[in-house]
Amino acid sequence: MDRIAAARAIDAFLVALGRDPTTEPELAGTGKRVADAYADELCSGYAVDIDVLLRGNLISSTSEGVVVELRDVALTTTCPHHLMAGVGKATLGFAPKGHVLGVGSMARLLDAFARRLTLQEAIGDGVVAAIERNVHPRWVACRIEMSHACMTARGERAHGARLVTFAMRGEDEVARKEAISFVQRGPE
Repeated sequence: MDRIAAARAIDAFLVALGRDPTTEPELAGTGKRVADAYADELCSGYAVDIDVLLRGNLISSTSEGVVVELRDVALTTTCPHHLMAGVGKATLGFAPKGHVLGVGSMARLLDAFARRLTLQEAIGDGVVAAIERNVHPRWVACRIEMSHACMTARGERAHGARLVTFAMRGEDEVARKEAISFVQRGPE
């Protein structure tokens, strides 16, 4: 990532909007701060090798009939259409078949997919696909509920609106029905 070019681009963007970071003290350094925020935080998920993260945190388990569920994981993402934030929570669950994941790795997985320029639907889909590929559970599901600044700060100004998405995969029809039941419960 070229932080210097990104900072210059932000400064040029501000000038194009009629604001000059060289003459307006409150804008001095904004280009660098924005570039650093995107590089270090908002787009940090691109640097995570998802398969390495999961394979390194697999734990053998003989538990059958168990559901692993991690609720209320705080997420922040950036909309690729308007570069505005989306904030909310995710619930991730799966029915293990031979392996479970460390709870911290489940949270890091959600964060790695969220910390990209991405749509909310892609976060959940990427998470369940990665768990299916690496953990091989009977089923896996992810429910995400977020409020998006592109809906509240502009356009519709739909304050309080939340987008809910479900992503799930299962090895057979029974597993898919279990996953559907899981994601429909939502937050407690």
